[in-house]
Amino acid sequence: MGTRRNSLKASPKKKSHTLQDLFELDSRASTGSNFHSSNNIGRQSSFESENDELLSTISYCSITYSFTDPLESPSQQDLKQLKLIQLLSIIKSLKKPLHDQVLSALFSMLSANLFRPLPPQCNIIFVFPDDEDLTATPVAAWPHLQIVYDILLQLVLSTDAKALRDYIDQSFLLNLLSFFQSEDQRERETLKNVYHRIYLKFTFYRSSMRKAMNDVFLHYVFETDQRHCGIGELLEIWGSIINGFTVPLKEEHKLFLMRVLVPLHKPKGLQVYHRQLAYCVSQFVQKEPVLGGIAIRGILKYWPVTNCQKEVLLIGELEELVENVDPEQHRKLALPLCTQITKCLNSFNSQVAERALYVWNNEQFVKMASAAMEEVFPVLVEGMEKNLKWHWNPSVRQLTENVKLMLEEMEPTLYSKCLQKLERHESTTREEEMRRKEKWERIETAAVKNQFLQQPHYICVSN
Repeated sequence: MGTRRNSLKASPKKKSHTLQDLFELDSRASTGSNFHSSNNIGRQSSFESENDELLSTISYCSITYSFTDPLESPSQQDLKQLKLIQLLSIIKSLKKPLHDQVLSALFSMLSANLFRPLPPQCNIIFVFPDDEDLTATPVAAWPHLQIVYDILLQLVLSTDAKALRDYIDQSFLLNLLSFFQSEDQRERETLKNVYHRIYLKFTFYRSSMRKAMNDVFLHYVFETDQRHCGIGELLEIWGSIINGFTVPLKEEHKLFLMRVLVPLHKPKGLQVYHRQLAYCVSQFVQKEPVLGGIAIRGILKYWPVTNCQKEVLLIGELEELVENVDPEQHRKLALPLCTQITKCLNSFNSQVAERALYVWNNEQFVKMASAAMEEVFPVLVEGMEKNLKWHWNPSVRQLTENVKLMLEEMEPTLYSKCLQKLERHESTTREEEMRRKEKWERIETAAVKNQFLQQPHYICVSN
């Protein structure tokens, strides 16, 4: 009992609060509560202020300038450019997702700046600078447009795809696609990067985006005589897409090669985008070598008749395809391919003839031709002998002599046999020509004797 009593005495006594103490406690609690409340209100007010300021900047950037109207103020143009730069900086530094209200305003601003009327295009596509791109027509408003494209790209990179789905819809994508027709190469190059990024991130749009690009290609090949400046950039996007295809290829992708890429060899403006087109075709053949036969036959089908620049390009593409084609197809492809190459080496255009002769330096091409020697050699021998006798260019004749020596070393007996057959055929042809000429001379002589060439007698009848 004593211990318990002592412990109770040792414990501190509870302090009793007076009415004044209670008032002071209540006052301090109230003050603390007001302080936290004012902090929340302050933060909310600051957020709303920043939001309003951002919306104001976006609204100002929605004003467009043509840069060609003399009534436009250069200072206002510079101010807009400054605000666009500020807007891009803000978007890059954001750590939280943008509010829907801000996103809506941003995409309205982007649409107002990007989706503008393009100048009318010339209907003629027949003349292009050799080995050069189309002469660029710069967009006057590019100082603004470049930053606008950068803002769009930054939004695509930093914002969740689902959050942007309501703003980057099918209509928005089709509008973007139409600006690949811009004659300003800077815009096409920038747009290519933006469009490709959208394709990579918005997986749910990939199928429709591929179809939309295919429609552009098909319209260009089959339905219009107008040039399209952005075919090369679209093919660059496709090159990256094809590179990501898995093997075995889907039927949809094989049809794209047959129905879209191969016909793109047909237009007269091929040299502008041939490099990108050849890359796309070669990617398909590398993934599935059996497709090489389809590609080669398609190119032969669309072979140009009078465009020497296209011929030089296509010879190079065929040579590259032969290196990757399925060896089992060599025998089937040898005759049509060597026939076309022989026609080219007989061309009176020295560039075409020389390029066709250089093909015989390619080991894979020679190997393919060797797969059907009996069928190919008669065509080759005739082409070689024709060049040696009749071609006007000494360099072409010398190259032809080199190729002839190589072929003779490969199959001396067969070459000699084909040469003898060619000589007999030429002799027979000369004899037939002489007989035909003599026959017509006899007919003319007989006609003179029978007075078939005398003036006719006319009988006049009067009423």
